[in-house]
Amino acid sequence: MSVGPHRVRPVADTELTTLLGVLNSKREHVLGILEGLDEEALRRPVLPSGWTCLGLVHHLALDDEKFWFRAVAAGEQAVIEEILGSGENAWQPAPEKTAEEVFALYREEAELADTFLAGADLEAAPSWWPDFFGNWRLDNLREVILHVITETATHAGHLDAVRELIDGRQRLVLT
Repeated sequence: MSVGPHRVRPVADTELTTLLGVLNSKREHVLGILEGLDEEALRRPVLPSGWTCLGLVHHLALDDEKFWFRAVAAGEQAVIEEILGSGENAWQPAPEKTAEEVFALYREEAELADTFLAGADLEAAPSWWPDFFGNWRLDNLREVILHVITETATHAGHLDAVRELIDGRQRLVLT
């Protein structure tokens, strides 16, 4: 199964270009470490917590790319309403949703995020902030991007460990 790389479009701002370059490399890491796994392996829980590789990619698509960039940063009202009204567990993609569909969703949400971010101001405050975070808050788009980079990098590391448990494959080994 081919998950394919995602490419970010260049933008004029050097800091934004750097941030998006780092985010893009983490997105590619997530997709790259899963390259070659079949549907069964992608849906098999490996750790006691029970999440699956496919569930983690689905989570990144909905809870990170879509939530942080389209809802919080851009304030897309339809996305906010969907998030607030949805009882969906992003960690559990519907059984009828294929791995290709989950990977396509992740790539699509990343592209939609990139489209918004290409012209965004790093100093801009989030357009929407959910009540369920209490007093915790990210103050600007820069912090939102850094948060998503951290989330994506953390989960890429989880996928590295799980992939090694599944079939021994290691993404990057320095000798």
